[in-house]
Amino acid sequence: MADNSVRDSVKEYYGKTLQKTDDLKTGACMTPAKLMTKPMRAALSAVHDEVAMKYYGCGLVIPEKVESTRILDLGSGSGRDCYALSKLVGEEGSVVGLDMTDEQLEVARKYIDYHTQKFGYSKPNVEFVKGYIEKITEAGIKENSIDIIISNCVVNLSPDKKSVLREAYKVLKEGGELYFSDVYCDRDVPDSARKHEILWGECISGALWWEDLYTLAKEVGFSEPRLVTATPVPVTRDDFRQVLGDAQFVSVTYRLFKLPSTLQPKRQVIYNGEIPGYEGEFKFDYQLTFKNGDAVSVGEEMSTILSASRFKDEFDFQPVSAPGNCCVPAMKVKVDPFEYMAQLDAKGELPAPACCASDEKKCC
Repeated sequence: MADNSVRDSVKEYYGKTLQKTDDLKTGACMTPAKLMTKPMRAALSAVHDEVAMKYYGCGLVIPEKVESTRILDLGSGSGRDCYALSKLVGEEGSVVGLDMTDEQLEVARKYIDYHTQKFGYSKPNVEFVKGYIEKITEAGIKENSIDIIISNCVVNLSPDKKSVLREAYKVLKEGGELYFSDVYCDRDVPDSARKHEILWGECISGALWWEDLYTLAKEVGFSEPRLVTATPVPVTRDDFRQVLGDAQFVSVTYRLFKLPSTLQPKRQVIYNGEIPGYEGEFKFDYQLTFKNGDAVSVGEEMSTILSASRFKDEFDFQPVSAPGNCCVPAMKVKVDPFEYMAQLDAKGELPAPACCASDEKKCC
């Protein structure tokens, strides 16, 4: 399918075909594998029922320490994640939702005043803009103006994912983060699937081979993608399986950072336990957890991520060469999410695909 045909098909699917979460035909929509804090649960529960009913995401895209930040949601849909985050960033923060579908934007905008009053704000801290995620700056988002970008099962819907990442990189501030959930494949998706309009809308046909994300991120300038969570995406319908063959799919949450050109040295970092909801420990990705008061040795890129981002005040930084400090252990950043899920499965820890109920509160 040509780029314009894909966009038109996706607009039709999310604007007219889908009316509620239950209308989805695959398991791409699922509840998050990541443990939610009480503030996250409260924020999601506060979202208006009609907005939540039209949730089509594949993960939890509520990152840590968002107070007073400016957040951009790519493919914001009915606005569920935007409204949850508008509560968490507080009145001094702000959230912008970017979407190309008029019907979705109409629902999202309908409840701006409702959530402003519910959260006790004197004025709205959320807005919704029409535009394409491949052309963020053309939609009026200024370069170097965003602290955090989120996206929930939307990048796979784009026919030009490199442009999405390139534009995201432009509008992020230095130290800013792209924190997003998306569907990935264990191989290149078959050509037959690329031409299947329903599977495009279901977030399957446009799924990247997971290794391609690392290539694109490097080409654009982002840090190496860090895997946060991975959850299986079952596609069981016989007619879909005939099109897809043996291809398997997974929902993965990744975090990427826009870093300064000069990296910090390897260091030991000590978490101070002051991120709300993560006082005891802060799980940064699938393998790296910072416990309150414990010294952790990190390499150059992670040292730079922590010191250049919104997390810089949450850590004490010490040189590796300080007395009593040991060498920095080698950590594998690039990981096959399917192998990771197999490891979880072997330990009985694989998160099961969960419900896609139209009442999101039942899934949280």
